[in-house]
Amino acid sequence: MTTDSTAAANLETRQQEAKARLDAHTVEIVQWHFHPSTGSPFWLEKKAELDFDPLTDVKEFDDLKKFPLFEDEWLRGGPIRRWVPQGLDGKPTYVFETGGTTGIPKSRMVIDDFRIDYEMFSETLPDEHFPKGSNWLMLGPSGPRRLRLAVEHLCQFRGGICFCIDLDPRWVVKLIKKGWMEHLEEYKKHCIDQALTVLSAGHDIKCMFATPKLLESLCNALEEKGQSFADTGITGIFSGGTEFTPQWTRFCIEEFFGGPPAESGIYMTPTYGNTLMGLACSKPVTAAEDYKISYYAPQPRAVTEVVDFDDPTKVVSVGETGRVKLTTLTKEFFVPGFLERDEGEREAPFDLYPWYGVSGVRPFHGFASQTTVGVY
Repeated sequence: MTTDSTAAANLETRQQEAKARLDAHTVEIVQWHFHPSTGSPFWLEKKAELDFDPLTDVKEFDDLKKFPLFEDEWLRGGPIRRWVPQGLDGKPTYVFETGGTTGIPKSRMVIDDFRIDYEMFSETLPDEHFPKGSNWLMLGPSGPRRLRLAVEHLCQFRGGICFCIDLDPRWVVKLIKKGWMEHLEEYKKHCIDQALTVLSAGHDIKCMFATPKLLESLCNALEEKGQSFADTGITGIFSGGTEFTPQWTRFCIEEFFGGPPAESGIYMTPTYGNTLMGLACSKPVTAAEDYKISYYAPQPRAVTEVVDFDDPTKVVSVGETGRVKLTTLTKEFFVPGFLERDEGEREAPFDLYPWYGVSGVRPFHGFASQTTVGVY
């Protein structure tokens, strides 16, 4: 057997093992959310509307297609406690919001999921560029957002102290919608000024989270001061957002960082995540693959599928374009098939993540004209 055929056989074995884990995990989570002693009021009530019994009829991941698509309107308004599983009742509970620029924001209750998600993500970060014990800068949204607490926990989990800025993304979106671009630029400058102040204060910050737009603004502000990004001493950047494109990544690495990690010592990892899913890690981004960015969900706790635009029960072939469908499977939160506001191309499994991924993530074309992208 050749080396290539051996690798292919090993990958196929790992795919089968991953599928078996996902199927077993799916059954465990469905049992938890629909058992009268552990389930949440929302799902126990919803069970009566279903034409099947989740406790007996869900035997593998594919059986989740029996559920209707998850509607994000279910998350607008309360009471929030209807989402708290009885098996977790009494534990300190957070509420994280998403959206909210118009109308009632979507809310998700959280207990420990954000900590678990980011501790798993921590295992993927190279210590060479994200040294344990290092302090972090959180250059992203504050307020009722999961991201603020999650990045802070990631920093603390790795032994550091996290410095944050004040940033209201809802105000950013309102400024864009009103066409107040001068105000928008001033607010962005206000946010970057906060970051520059922290970085100049001698706190020995080595790592940071930043959205692509804010990272670019920070680099431009440093250049205006006659400095480069390397002068900050930051060696590890965790970033995320739909603005993450191969073109922007190439520009950032070559123009702002001074080359790839081997040359500049600066490592940036793209991520794709949200309040409902957690965090999908990227396949290492390289010049050899033309800076292509492919994301892989944290199975079995969450699954992303690329589905047909007209039939969300049908997964497209590798390389084909479709809409991103999310399934979340944790003891805190169960989402059996939610159509995201994103589309992309389906990617094949590989050795690090032996399940299917998604690349080229961008706003779903059916919504794109209505979508206002703020700091993300």
